[in-house]
Amino acid sequence: MASAAAEPKFLTTRRAQAQELLQTLELPQFKGRPGWEFTDLSALDLSSYGPVKGGNGGKPSEARPLFAPEHALELAQVDGRKRYGPQDQLPDGVIVSSLEQAAREHPELVEPHLGAIVGAQQDLFVARNEAGFRGGAFVFVPRGVAIERPIVLSAIQSAPHTELDRRTLIVLEEGAQAEIWEQHLSSSPELESLLNTVIELAVGDGARLRFICGQQLSERSWIFGTHRAEVGRDAMLDWVALGFGSAAGRVRMETRLGGPGAEARVTGGYAARGRQHIDFDTTQEHAAPNTTSDLAFRGVLQGRATAVWKGNIIVDPGAQKTDAFQESRNLLLSKRAHADAIPGLEIQANDVRCTHAAAVAQVDSEQLFYLRSHGLPEQVAKRLVIEGFLAALVERFEQGAVRQVLAGTLERRLSQILGE
Repeated sequence: MASAAAEPKFLTTRRAQAQELLQTLELPQFKGRPGWEFTDLSALDLSSYGPVKGGNGGKPSEARPLFAPEHALELAQVDGRKRYGPQDQLPDGVIVSSLEQAAREHPELVEPHLGAIVGAQQDLFVARNEAGFRGGAFVFVPRGVAIERPIVLSAIQSAPHTELDRRTLIVLEEGAQAEIWEQHLSSSPELESLLNTVIELAVGDGARLRFICGQQLSERSWIFGTHRAEVGRDAMLDWVALGFGSAAGRVRMETRLGGPGAEARVTGGYAARGRQHIDFDTTQEHAAPNTTSDLAFRGVLQGRATAVWKGNIIVDPGAQKTDAFQESRNLLLSKRAHADAIPGLEIQANDVRCTHAAAVAQVDSEQLFYLRSHGLPEQVAKRLVIEGFLAALVERFEQGAVRQVLAGTLERRLSQILGE
């Protein structure tokens, strides 16, 4: 676990409480606890992963970025230790730093928000994260400030057989605007490790946040994530999640629309091969009237890969005029790949519009036949069909830099999946 040296008292106290809670928690049982029905943890031995010690082992330079938007300010960390940070002048009041540093230097900003969106509660992985997170990232944008350049938060895991507890806290005050990218990477494609990440997004009234988070971990690693956003009155959250790496694990994404007029768009993409297992559990909670959410996930599976998306729309009492949509579509590139798409609704208001869609299918033989009848080789035709399937995600974004970066990221991963 992380050292308490030089930490503010509130953080040391939180760590101690989480450590005490850990004594009462056990590893979730496959098909024995709601939410864990599809991810088998019987092969996971937490004791075989030691804490990171800050940049020990591995070669960080081998980590290939998942995305690199132009003109970005970047905070990069290897095993929780800062490698480099923003070199340019940030707008007045904006903070981009490690979470531990921010807790020491700006406790009045960190303490009210840390754990307010994701508490340790009765979750083993969240409690482990709170007790042992190292480095982490903190982004604070004060009221009315708009950051013109994107911010990239890079977390590289380098030391083998370690658990990196990664914590990210992003706070946008009223009327603030920012575009933030976070990427989780391994220093080597052979790295055996565990990444346990907690992300809290606080989007204040009237604020605008675009948050793009992706992982390209070694396919010999575990990943566990609890990511949650709180969106205020008339605020907008544009959230993207990409899952390409890891051997297995589970990521939970929750969006709570807490103020009238709040809006959230959630876009997810994953591409797996071999025996990879991808598990996303999403929630769109409408806690106030006149709120809107739109969620779309698409996955491509090759080999014997498996994936599950389980989504839930929750409409709280009094959240009238809710407009919510969710869909999950999966494309299987082999007969041994498997996907589950499970949408759900919990509606406690009577003046709402909530819809969902889910589909799992093989590559359309009629589309392939059409393309091949026009002279295209089978592999070229197949790639075009897959590209068209994934293009629906990219087209959710306006023309510009973000759309181009996401399109390039998906194209590179597709080339890996197809062995090109």
